[in-house]
Formats: sequence, structure tokens, C-alpha cells
Amino acid sequence: MKIVLATRNQGKVAELRRILGGGRAASSAVPDPIEIMGLQEFPDAPEVPETELTFSGNALLKARAIAAHTGLPAVADDSGLCVDALAGMPGVLSARWSGRFGDASADKDLANLELLLDQLGDVDDRHRGAHFACAAALVLPEGQEHVVEGRMDGRVTREPRGDGGFGYDPVFLPDGDTRTAAEMTPAEKDAISHRGRAFRHLAELIEREAKRISRA
Repeated sequence: MKIVLATRNQGKVAELRRILGGGRAASSAVPDPIEIMGLQEFPDAPEVPETELTFSGNALLKARAIAAHTGLPAVADDSGLCVDALAGMPGVLSARWSGRFGDASADKDLANLELLLDQLGDVDDRHRGAHFACAAALVLPEGQEHVVEGRMDGRVTREPRGDGGFGYDPVFLPDGDTRTAAEMTPAEKDAISHRGRAFRHLAELIEREAKRISRA
């Protein structure tokens, strides 16, 4: 069974491969053999604008388009940082909060971080609560669709810390820990992250669909 991850973000591909059991590193739920690919293997795949107003809507939008283009089961996610003091923003606009759009890059991530920290500069530590949210969708070429969600609560730090992860990880301090998400090992982050939680749920659905396909 081949599954296409609807992203060209190599950091995300690596993370989702771990979570979904690529290399059997993080999950035993997904059966062998299963091949997980990113969009770098489909250079003519369309860019799908995230035009929906919810994480689940955007995840489905992308997964549907990639399943239709490749003829393979497609997995897509949409995730973002929701800050209490900003009324839940950046939310679905997290990846383009600084006005840029596209897959993750160091320059864009830095611009997003700097803008967010500037906006929260005068906000007291008591009011810097936030959470990461993720919706993950599985769409099969035959039309079956599944959506699951995950969440990680915490707060926004005043300065970036750590070299791991991507996006807003360097300024997000998960509840119950003294390290930012960017200071954690990949396995530690996967265990508690919004994306890890969502994709562990999705792994169960993939296992079910893989068994169904093998019996067909």
C-alpha cells in the first residue's frame, strides 16, 4: 500500500513518517508493507491553496486534490498555533502570518516568529497561553474520507529556544515541560504533539483501510 503525504515540507514528511510508522520508528499500528511518499516524488502535483476557514477543511481540500491527482490514498494535515491573547490567531493563517505562503523555509519561519513575538511583546506571561491544533485527513481514490484531530496546550515564550522542529516550535512551551518543542528530541515531541496525537489516530484508520484493501 502506497500513501502520499500532501506536502513538500521535508521536515513534515520526516515527522509524519515517524508518526505513521515509516521505518517502524514510532508506531506499530501501520502494517508492512506500506510506502509513505511526499510530493517531492510527484513534481507535477498541484499546489492546493488553503482557502478553507478550518483546519479540517484545509486538510480535506489538500488530501482530495492529491488523491485525485495521484490515484493513490492521500494524507494531508493542516495545523497551526492558536494564541489566546490573539483570539485564537494565527490559527489557519499560521504558515503565512507574516504575509508569505508556501512550504516551510527558515526565512519564512523566522518572519512568522518575529511578528508573533512582536505582537505579544506587551502581553503578561499569565496571558500568553496557546495551543497547537492539527487536523489530519485520509482520502482514498474510491472516495472514502476520514478526519481526525489533535491538540497540544502550552504557552508562547518571549524568545526562541532550541534548534529542532520547525515553524513555531522554538517559541512554544508545552504544558508540564520546561523545554520548548524545539528543544525536545523528535520522539519526545511526537509523543505529546498535536500532530503526533492526530496521526496516531489516523494510523488506526490506515491499518483498517490497508487490511480492507488487502482482502479485496
